Amino acid sequence: MNGLEALALPANIAWLILGAFSVVWVFLGWYLGRRARTVDDYMLAGRNVGLALATATAMATWVTTNTTMAAPQFALQLGIWGMVGYALGSVGLILFAPLAGRIRRLMPGGFTSGDFIRLRYGKTAWRVFLVISLIYGLGWLISLGMAGGVLIEALAGIDYRVGMSVILFICVLYTLLGGLRAVIGTDFVQTILILVGLVILAWLVIAQVGFGEIHVTVSEQRPELLNLLFPAAIMFLFNNLLFGVGEIFHSNVWWSRAFAFGQGVGKRAYLMAGLLWMPIPIVAGFIALATPALGINVPGADMVGPLVAGELLGLAGAIIVFIVVFSALASSLDSVLAATSDLVTRDIYKGHLRKSAGEREVYLAAKSIVLFLGVITWAVCMLRLGTLGAVLQFLGAFVASTIMPIVAGLYWRRTNPWGVIAAMVLGTVIGLYSYFAIGFYVAALVSAAISMALVLISTWLWPRDFQWASLREAPAHG
Repeated sequence: MNGLEALALPANIAWLILGAFSVVWVFLGWYLGRRARTVDDYMLAGRNVGLALATATAMATWVTTNTTMAAPQFALQLGIWGMVGYALGSVGLILFAPLAGRIRRLMPGGFTSGDFIRLRYGKTAWRVFLVISLIYGLGWLISLGMAGGVLIEALAGIDYRVGMSVILFICVLYTLLGGLRAVIGTDFVQTILILVGLVILAWLVIAQVGFGEIHVTVSEQRPELLNLLFPAAIMFLFNNLLFGVGEIFHSNVWWSRAFAFGQGVGKRAYLMAGLLWMPIPIVAGFIALATPALGINVPGADMVGPLVAGELLGLAGAIIVFIVVFSALASSLDSVLAATSDLVTRDIYKGHLRKSAGEREVYLAAKSIVLFLGVITWAVCMLRLGTLGAVLQFLGAFVASTIMPIVAGLYWRRTNPWGVIAAMVLGTVIGLYSYFAIGFYVAALVSAAISMALVLISTWLWPRDFQWASLREAPAHG
């Protein structure tokens, strides 16, 4: 059967679901953010988010449409290690748990990850880090926007550009209205929808196809997917582990939450979120292995998840998948949008362009930048550059170069700033070379290795002392 024939969601139902949930998200965005009048309220939700909401927002943000769509793609391309490797993204959340607690203690008045790099390593390192962070932030926004369009097209046959535009507009609108309060509040609802939907889907897939039939068919038609010694898959396993750690350790999405969570909440919230997130890409990736048994011709690897679900579960299954992926998309897109806006507002607008800007001006600038980022993301998504997996893995070379600078900066008082600069620049450059010369599955691995070596060697040869109290100067920046 042609994959497109497996579509089971009529366009009118898809639009009804989109409309209903859009109204809910926009209302929640307005309601939760209606009292946000200060920069602290808008960007960091008042810095007192509790454990339940903190865990939900961390988990929901990491359950992206890339999780529900790229995980099946990698399972179809790389087999068992593809989906297990994607699940190792949870390690980043788990390892960030102790870092979140330390960040909150060292920088009680901090706003962004850029604040830390500037105060810890100086302005040159800060600017290098900002380039990496903004490329990553825009890349993630673009991959999420693409995922929204692919979802609509795969499940309902609605044109990619139309679906992408509508979903992006809704997410920008409610983020614009409510800031981080709106993001965290909607994340809580979206987390419940995601978990309930995935549990239902997993049970239905196992009941209708079964492990035995999937194993036999894959063994006959795609035996390499079950090969635990598949070289590319093993490289992807470690590459994705480092990619996930790099994404979380450097990204302002997670730093802003570390600043927003109440005292003592961050460590527990990130640990719980990581453990709860781990099974999700395995469940999402598992359904791709049913493709040979179902005889589905998948026109694009990043469409495999929705197509298999539509083939297996009919209209009800397609509706469930649609709601789950739409919730995952919204929960991540709003978070990245808000966090990237914070970074641009605090570190570029306030840090470089308008150093004398007052709080009201910064608050209004933050809203304008949310809108600006939404427009840029939409324009690039219209081009539909590559598959979701390709877009994601390209970013690995950038983010992996920041792992060691972040960890060393938080725990190692004598880390050399110039070694950190070299680590981020050369790690990224050599990682990108590896991406094109070898393959996407080694970019983050190479970048992290180069970066770690440079930080360790430079600090061993030329240690530089640092006073932790200097990190408390962050509020003076804005």
